[in-house]
Amino acid sequence: MVPYQWDERLVERQVTYVLDLNGELIVVENVPARVNLETGEQLFSPETVEHLQKIVWERRTPKRVIQVPVYEYAEV
Repeated sequence: MVPYQWDERLVERQVTYVLDLNGELIVVENVPARVNLETGEQLFSPETVEHLQKIVWERRTPKRVIQVPVYEYAEV
């Protein structure tokens, strides 16, 4: 039996990080991440995670504010 070989291809990208914090959406653009080309999974360095936490908790004035429509998922 041949063992399964995981061929993970990661590339450096700038991504948009979205966080739902108690019903409030917080969007951080241009976040450095390693992205799995097959699955789309985003991996962040410890330094990036710390910086994201600082951005979220300091609540500085945002670069811009956007409106987001909200829909309820319901069976048809």
